[in-house]
Amino acid sequence: MLDRLAGLESEYESVLVQLSDPEVIADQRRLREVSRRHRELEPVVLAYREYRGVLDDIDAAKELLEDMEPGGSAAGGDRATRSDDRSMLRAEVSDGEARLAELDERIKLLLLPRDPNDGKNVILEIRGAEGGEEANLFAKDLYEMYSRYADRIGLKMEILSADHSDMGGFNQVTVLVKGHDAWSHLKYEGGPHRVQRVPVTESQGRVHTSSATVTVLPEAEEVDVHIEEKDLKIDVYRSTGPGGQSVNTTDSAVRITHIPTGTVVAMQDEKSQIQNRAKAMQVLRARILKAEQDRQAAELSESRRSQVGGGGRSEKIRTYNYKENRVTDHRIGLTLYKLDKVLMGELDEVVDALAADERTRQLAGEGSDS
Repeated sequence: MLDRLAGLESEYESVLVQLSDPEVIADQRRLREVSRRHRELEPVVLAYREYRGVLDDIDAAKELLEDMEPGGSAAGGDRATRSDDRSMLRAEVSDGEARLAELDERIKLLLLPRDPNDGKNVILEIRGAEGGEEANLFAKDLYEMYSRYADRIGLKMEILSADHSDMGGFNQVTVLVKGHDAWSHLKYEGGPHRVQRVPVTESQGRVHTSSATVTVLPEAEEVDVHIEEKDLKIDVYRSTGPGGQSVNTTDSAVRITHIPTGTVVAMQDEKSQIQNRAKAMQVLRARILKAEQDRQAAELSESRRSQVGGGGRSEKIRTYNYKENRVTDHRIGLTLYKLDKVLMGELDEVVDALAADERTRQLAGEGSDS
């Protein structure tokens, strides 16, 4: 491990040099890549340097203790003073070894395989699934929960497209979440979410079970996914629904089909065809990147399930029970009786528990399903 850490320290020094190189600074893409690598390397290199420093201090204290033994170069002097000095040095060794053990564990965690999507923005797609209009209203509740969570942790959200339902919910909403930690905070949210509550449409006061699906996609840059123009079928048509004076008067809506994969993305929220096309390509790249990553992961683990599944209530990853003020994440068996706070964006306890579970499985040699 120490040899590997020494190699990472050498790479870190090289990265620091590159960050001050005018050619790198002038190339935004390369600067972004080098800056990302700097953020990845710095925590482990700083921990490694502290580890070495503590190790040196322990060795120095042990050497002084040996010198104080009978026949050692520092064996003379007042007996009481020597006893105090030895006690102090033994305490220094003991404290150092405890700190060394802490750093060893920290470094092991830092050396775990990195998620290739760390540092990327996120595209969230939230859809009402089973439960009719109640599912669409729940989809909006999830959107608002993520909006509050993003605001709390310093992420920015931008709606790319929204299909409103008759009662003010969302048939579907697609949002871009921007921020260096967007993926690490949201990657566990993909899957069917189940809600148990009395719907506003229920006159008898009975509890219904509905579901909405959340898909979490890493935003893909052009360098991540190369799409040939010849592989695209692009249709333009007139927008429908809310959208200003241009609705139903100009062919501003865009539907893009990626022929090799059959992936289809439609955008109509912007008045400009160019803007709708740009947003559609943004989502298309993200979906194709995620599909390829899922394919590669499936080859390594045939039992790996897709995030959304059928969207059914029985396939849930998490349940939100309003009557009991309860949130249960079924993947790790976590239950919290603070649904009201979770819906206000206080997702930290859930996300931290899922991240801890992932680290535990990685340390045990298991793969990650996220």
